[in-house]
Amino acid sequence: MLLSLQKGKNMEEKTNKFHALQLFTDTFTAETVHLTNEQVGIYIKLLCFAWTKNTKPFSLQSAYRICQCKTNECESKVDLILQEFFKCGDDENHWTHRRLVQEHEYLTAKYKRKSIAGKKGADAKWSANGKTMAPIPIPIPIPKSNNIDYDSSFSTLWKSLNIKRGSKHKSHQLWLKLKDNMPNIEETVKIYNQQQSEVEAKFVPHFATWLSQRRWEIDEKDQKHQESPANLRTKMEKLGFNFRHSEENFDYFKKNGKEYKIDRYDKDHVIHNVE
Repeated sequence: MLLSLQKGKNMEEKTNKFHALQLFTDTFTAETVHLTNEQVGIYIKLLCFAWTKNTKPFSLQSAYRICQCKTNECESKVDLILQEFFKCGDDENHWTHRRLVQEHEYLTAKYKRKSIAGKKGADAKWSANGKTMAPIPIPIPIPKSNNIDYDSSFSTLWKSLNIKRGSKHKSHQLWLKLKDNMPNIEETVKIYNQQQSEVEAKFVPHFATWLSQRRWEIDEKDQKHQESPANLRTKMEKLGFNFRHSEENFDYFKKNGKEYKIDRYDKDHVIHNVE
């Protein structure tokens, strides 16, 4: 009985380990056309790393390690790739890639269906003897403490923001890395509040996004002449795109059954595919 259970467990682990990752070259090229060669390399490394880990969540430190980051500049580049292409859970230790997760689940289900025929014989044998195989319980993970020791300066900054959006934890992590190259607390708060006062509340970006894109460096003239969402939508509609919704600093559109997004703060208005 124990031998049979162990054999089944080993078979499942082997099935869930896929050494080859299918790459849809057209989609990948379209999604990374705006990246530098170095950023593309970082993205590929993180994709391969996530796939070898069966798409299980990985930590921010693991991402730095796999990309061999030894400087804050390298870590900032990794942060940008994670923010754009990956999804974060409750904290920095839960980064995943939605498309990879879906692909892994599809392959797992496919090979599991193929093994059902072989398992039916073993199930029939145990049922004939009046025995049943008890399910293996899945342990419930112990939740981590939410108590985070924030830097006192950051706490002052956060309290002074007129609009607080996004994760305070993510914002704190980014601020720790960027604070030496940023204006002082008062000036940072002034710039952020001034910029957000000029846009609708629903278009205010997460503070972590604002930090990662170094928006405090945006020139006031550029800010005032930033194209309004209404003008951008009008231009897109003339090109055959239908406006869907807005999320953070992105406007989402649909055309010919495919979805696209545009960063309103991107002066070139590069059109990105949405997975």
